[in-house]
Amino acid sequence: MIEYKKTKKINVINSLMLVCGIIVVSFFFPRTGKFNYEYEQGRPWAYSLITAPFDMPIYMDSLTVASTKDSINARFAPIYVRDSKIEKSNINQLYDALDKDAEVSPRLKYAVVEFVREVYRKGIVDNRTREGLATGKIPGLRRIVNNVAEQLPTDGVYSEREAYVYLDSMFSEPANRAALSRARLSDKLMPNIIYDSIGSRRVLEQLYKKALAPVGVIQKGERIIDRGEKVTPQLYTVLQTYEQMLNERNKVGQGDHYPVVGQILLVAILFTGFFAYVYYFRPRTYIDFRKMFFLLLFVTVFTAGALVVKDTSANAIYLIPFATVPIILSTFIDSRTGFMANVLVVLVCALALPSPLEFIVLQVMAGIVAIVSVRSLVRRSQLVSCAFYVFATYYLVYIGMTILVNGSVMSVSKQMFMNFGLNGLILSFNYVLVFVLEKLFGFITPVSLVELSDVNNPELRELSEKCPGTFQHSLQVSNLAAEVAHSIGANVQLVRAGALYHDIGKISNPAFFTENQRGVNPHDSLTPDHSARIVLRHVTEGVQRAEKAKLPAVIKDFILQHHGKGKAKFFYMKACEAAGGAENVDDSIYTYPGPNPNTRETTILMIADATEAAAKSLQEHSDEAIRTLVERIIDSQRADGLYVDSPLTFREMEIVKKTIVERLCMTYHTRVSYNVKSNTDNNKK
Repeated sequence: MIEYKKTKKINVINSLMLVCGIIVVSFFFPRTGKFNYEYEQGRPWAYSLITAPFDMPIYMDSLTVASTKDSINARFAPIYVRDSKIEKSNINQLYDALDKDAEVSPRLKYAVVEFVREVYRKGIVDNRTREGLATGKIPGLRRIVNNVAEQLPTDGVYSEREAYVYLDSMFSEPANRAALSRARLSDKLMPNIIYDSIGSRRVLEQLYKKALAPVGVIQKGERIIDRGEKVTPQLYTVLQTYEQMLNERNKVGQGDHYPVVGQILLVAILFTGFFAYVYYFRPRTYIDFRKMFFLLLFVTVFTAGALVVKDTSANAIYLIPFATVPIILSTFIDSRTGFMANVLVVLVCALALPSPLEFIVLQVMAGIVAIVSVRSLVRRSQLVSCAFYVFATYYLVYIGMTILVNGSVMSVSKQMFMNFGLNGLILSFNYVLVFVLEKLFGFITPVSLVELSDVNNPELRELSEKCPGTFQHSLQVSNLAAEVAHSIGANVQLVRAGALYHDIGKISNPAFFTENQRGVNPHDSLTPDHSARIVLRHVTEGVQRAEKAKLPAVIKDFILQHHGKGKAKFFYMKACEAAGGAENVDDSIYTYPGPNPNTRETTILMIADATEAAAKSLQEHSDEAIRTLVERIIDSQRADGLYVDSPLTFREMEIVKKTIVERLCMTYHTRVSYNVKSNTDNNKK
């Protein structure tokens, strides 16, 4: 019942993560109908055939359009409006100024106002307009009357400067000029015929629209352009029309929503297919929340990010290092899951591309090469060489696709090669991403395991100095466990590293462990329970040392689980004898803290640790004696329930037994005895 509830909880959590992934990717998925092509006038069309999805007008090409607009602009008479408020306001201000001036006679005041009124009646325009009329750059002025543009008379119009000069000449006597200066006449002569920018633009657009009307129609389903065709000025205009109409007809919130539903459905199908693969073929990953969370999060974030970058331009998608997906997932999970995730990401992104076939072939092949090149990642420099192999794959596959489609290499794009080069450069920095993800999610890579296995690391160096016997035991267990792991397909490097560190807790009390003793056994003067506490404490002290040294969590698991919840049997049996039976002894004092091994690797270490130590105590190291010893130890551990959480199958357990027996027999094989003196004598003869 408990197992059922646990499985149900895992299913619910994983399903919720799957739904969240589908929602996020669907949100960032570009809306159907958005124009996703890049093209240049005079260059070959780099995409597949395009047919008109609806009736499209054919407009003039850009050169003809520019020429037509220039002709219209040259003949265009702009729109102006007469502002009577300016005229009235300025005349009133001038009248008041002259009226307040005691030196101005009523006759002069009346004459000046009438002349100014006459100037305003003819009209005042700005200096630039007057110059344009005089030189012919402006063919005339027009005004809007009842929504119709009609000619505005320009005979006799003044500029501001001309109006002032005219009035100054009419009142040239010094006294009159002084009076006009005091009244600030120049400030009262402002243009009352003013340029109407809105009206002019509206009329001009009407003229453009009439002159640039469509010259034909491309009917729905009719061919627009195919791969390899040169983008002529006329085709360039057609493509621009297609882009504009397509984007307008498919704005979010407008038109038919069925394409969006189709996008969500396809994304859901692809993600669910990947989810099903993990469920059926990678059950250990499926039930591991940390791995499942990382897997779905990484795939979701990478896919959404790729869709966002792709939306900036059509070829930007080739700058994204898609080979990162199989590299990262092969490193942290396994290569098959990395390949399936790569296929998922590539297919989802391909749905948003105008030329999906080329993209799929390129990225799938690059993913396969990436997986092969990092299948045994033990050096960070491998990621740099992987980037080179991926670039070479892109290069060759792209050329092959170009020749296949176009029949020649003439249409190969230099821009694509630049994109591939930048892609490879970005990919070469994956070692930084590996390091970051390793720390964030608590994973451990083969590279880190190799580094941890270096016996010059501080913890192992201290172990070799203070506990030489334990250090030698750890080395032998490491080799034995690695051989066993290799035989059943477990993580060899992980077992090797875990075995090297599993007994670092003995550094605190090296003399209390048999392999470090030199004739004196301190346990002889201690009670069984006291001895047991010291021996059992090497597990917890080992974990403390591992935490202080910041060793990965998986290494601490080896320290905790290499005895499981087994007992320190020697001291336990001794206590039972002294107490008159097991019922009089508290067995918890003699039981290791555990937990029991819950992975294949930690189970292998527990078996290798026990058998390697016991094999040393055999009086006779015959094959039969070693086989019997291994059988007895494994049966004893099984009887004590130490394998209840282990994923090792019966078949794998038999392979483990066989491998350990063979390895120990080779280690303790009988050597040939040589008579040195006899051989020397024979040589003399």
